[in-house]
Amino acid sequence: MAELESSDSQRLCFHSVSKRFGPTVALEDIDLSVSPGQVHALIGENGAGKSTLMNILSGSMKADSGSMTFHGRPYHPANPLDAQRSGVTMVHQELALIPHLSVAENLFLGDEPTCWGLLRRKSMKERTRQALQELEHSDIPPTAKVASLSVGAQQIVEIARGLIADTKVLILDEPTSSLPQDDVRKLFRLIERLKNRGLAILYISHFLEEVQEIADCFTVLRDGRVAGNGEIASTSLDTLIRLMVGRDIEDMFPKSHREPGETLVEVSKLEGDTFPCDASFVLRRGEVLGIAGLMGSGRTEMIRAIFGLDKVRNGEIKVGVFSGAATPQKRLSQGVGLLSEDRKDEGIATGLSLTDNLVLSKLDGLGPFGLISPRKANAIASKWLKKLSVRCRGPFQKASELSGGNQQKLAIARLLYHDVEVLLLDEPTRGIDVASKAEIYHMIDELATVQGKAILLISSYLPELLGVADRIAVMSRGILGPGHAVEDLSENSIMLECTGQTIRE
Repeated sequence: MAELESSDSQRLCFHSVSKRFGPTVALEDIDLSVSPGQVHALIGENGAGKSTLMNILSGSMKADSGSMTFHGRPYHPANPLDAQRSGVTMVHQELALIPHLSVAENLFLGDEPTCWGLLRRKSMKERTRQALQELEHSDIPPTAKVASLSVGAQQIVEIARGLIADTKVLILDEPTSSLPQDDVRKLFRLIERLKNRGLAILYISHFLEEVQEIADCFTVLRDGRVAGNGEIASTSLDTLIRLMVGRDIEDMFPKSHREPGETLVEVSKLEGDTFPCDASFVLRRGEVLGIAGLMGSGRTEMIRAIFGLDKVRNGEIKVGVFSGAATPQKRLSQGVGLLSEDRKDEGIATGLSLTDNLVLSKLDGLGPFGLISPRKANAIASKWLKKLSVRCRGPFQKASELSGGNQQKLAIARLLYHDVEVLLLDEPTRGIDVASKAEIYHMIDELATVQGKAILLISSYLPELLGVADRIAVMSRGILGPGHAVEDLSENSIMLECTGQTIRE
């Protein structure tokens, strides 16, 4: 990389920044610069050092060595609020919102406007409304409690928080991980407007197609070091992947020959509290049924109702020989498992060990007289961690210490430990790197093809649905359309149906 010079044209520069955690090298001699009116993509696998570097930039962490300059002057924020007041704002991938506070209160948390010691609530609501309008989401009320919003809507709120401050450098960490395609387009239009205003934008994403579309230049981190950088327009997708993982990834979307068997789940005219309004489908052994739809279309509510987490108002659910609504515990005993889209709050217990995460929901057989043998529990956990290639130090390690991809595999391992025959997977590759995605795609293919599992796959990433599923059904405004063979579909035709522009069969 050419030697960096600090100037006003290079708004932000890293100079030989390094960071260690004990014997682990998180970052080593990182040089990087981003200029006004530029989108600089920072890409790499989970654990490559991206978050550590951005935490240093946003004031959450201190570098061990090296320096940063901002407008040609030394920059060393004392904390995130200091960084924000300096003009550096970070929108985190893992949502950092307070559920019981309103949207407006979350946007101004820690930097509330006051007059004579009193909150200027009217000003907060108005500026919140303006930020949401700029994101083309006037449908989100500033007074709504964050807990009442979907994960996708919460992601919009997180992004809006980054617009409130007087930002000169905006860090977007996986901003589209929970967003459907129409909201991705809205975000990209916003990014173009922010570029034109002269903002410098650091864009972190595992969706390399998005990086190719929105970024001007890129830096790839691998094992805490710069593996490559350059102009995005002159760099192929294969080159980006090779720089990220250090090798070629073949067969990103494997799909072995599948012969669907007997029906394991049959849903007829399902109606929930709010969503779904009308959902019917059949899921057979040995197949992957994909569910597409925009944010708020009712996809997540549908599988939560099937699993017993949300109320069923009407309709019929058949699981094998069982019929009717059931509790989650009963669904598990019937062979149905759910992987939540909200990995941090619902998918795993981050403060517990890998063993606890795997076995706590099924303690039968772990010891005599209702007692639990730690040795037996750890042995079972070790078996599944090895089987799913979860990269960890051992079953005693805390789940919070795993990368996003390995946390996702841990959650899937728990379902397989339950010996479920039906897997309800809600955004299973949200926020994980391309190599981990490929591993999960191979896992899904093996589960369907070799083990004969029935898999319902919800995803906002259309290439994923087209690459992994056998059939795809689209949910629009709470109504689930018929399933179509993937050979008869394209991203364009799916998006048309998502937005209600096709006539349902």
